[in-house]
Amino acid sequence: MEISNIQLLKRFKSFAFAVFIFNFTVFSNFALAQGEGLFKAKCATCHMPHKNSTGPKLFGVRAKWADGGAKDGSIYQWVNNWQTAAANDPYAAEVSKWSPTAMSAFPDLKKEDIDAILDWVDAQPDPAMATDTNGGGNTVGSISAADDQESNSWIWIIMGVIFVVVILAVGGVRRQLRLATEQDESEKMTYGEELRALAWKYRLQVGLVSLVVVISLFVGLFQTLYSINVMEGYQPSQPIAFPHSQHAGINGIDCKYCHNTVTKSKSASIPSVNVCMNCHKQIDGEGKPFANEIKKIYAAAGWDKAAMAYNGKTNPIVWNKVHNLPDHVYFNHSQHVVVGGIDCKQCHGDMTQMQETAMVQPVEELNKIEGNIKLTRKTLTMGWCIECHSKKDVAIGTGKNAYYDEIHRRLKKDPKLYAQYLNNDGKITVNELGGWECAKCHY
Repeated sequence: MEISNIQLLKRFKSFAFAVFIFNFTVFSNFALAQGEGLFKAKCATCHMPHKNSTGPKLFGVRAKWADGGAKDGSIYQWVNNWQTAAANDPYAAEVSKWSPTAMSAFPDLKKEDIDAILDWVDAQPDPAMATDTNGGGNTVGSISAADDQESNSWIWIIMGVIFVVVILAVGGVRRQLRLATEQDESEKMTYGEELRALAWKYRLQVGLVSLVVVISLFVGLFQTLYSINVMEGYQPSQPIAFPHSQHAGINGIDCKYCHNTVTKSKSASIPSVNVCMNCHKQIDGEGKPFANEIKKIYAAAGWDKAAMAYNGKTNPIVWNKVHNLPDHVYFNHSQHVVVGGIDCKQCHGDMTQMQETAMVQPVEELNKIEGNIKLTRKTLTMGWCIECHSKKDVAIGTGKNAYYDEIHRRLKKDPKLYAQYLNNDGKITVNELGGWECAKCHY
């Protein structure tokens, strides 16, 4: 059996085409997966691909902006800061009038990130075109909470299948070349027999590779499970855009002025509209970027700016919760702020630098802040709290808390026990005083 050069060239082309399809599929799926993750983290609160919600539908939005006469790159500027885009582009200014709810700013998103989001959106099928098989006559037009918990394991499955196909293709070419050089036709083996013989010949290597694959699958499974309900980067939209950098940064307003129960209660509280009106009776922001947001405060409080009096027509503000702990977790702000002496920035980041409403800060960003305890676990996870309790010292004997003052009094009676608690690091940490006991944080 002989194989001509033309046949070899055709088989090589087939192999090269398979490799190309493999690479194209892998990178396409990776880009779409990245866009899906960014959409769910940044956009899904207000937008749907094919249906108007708090914000307009996003399917084909780039083409819509281009057909509407938007300036080149204006849509990217809109995502980063809609007010800047509205000031520079008449089309963006018209879009800003679509809804009374202002869009959040996302200055951290790069052009590539925005393209990845919109590529994923444009790849989504229209649910209205699908046939309902549930018997209820309804189509699913939004992204459910279950979708947020799905992993990208299907991408790895596709990659694995394509990788196996490529290996089989290479093996087929190799086998044909070997058969072409054989002289004795009786010594030829079937493809399966050849694979078994090859696997037995290199059984040690095959065993090690199989072990690595199995361990990798288990590691990937557990990493996926550990990522469930990790909320880093979560930033829901809010009915009123609130620039913390303006209030806490430029104006120097203390966090506790607005969140006035943080030293007295379990909850830090969301400031009432009356707190806002303490300043904004006089500050209307006329001619400034946030003038429309202040008008929403007036509408909520029932404030008639022209008459400089309340008209009694209030409209409660419905804020979206950002930091949301499970129901079985107990957390007391006053205990951490007053007794523990924890600064707000340890958990919430440097609010004086944030030009938008709050978000769950990634632990990497929290670690960049001077004075913060450096942690490694994901924000708002149990490991994050436990790690902090193992590093944060407790100020005892200060006269601020009777419970810890009594502990200090008893420790001073036994110098050896006191030295044992100090543990040569010069401090008594939270976990050394029972801060790792389950009942401290769980009902």
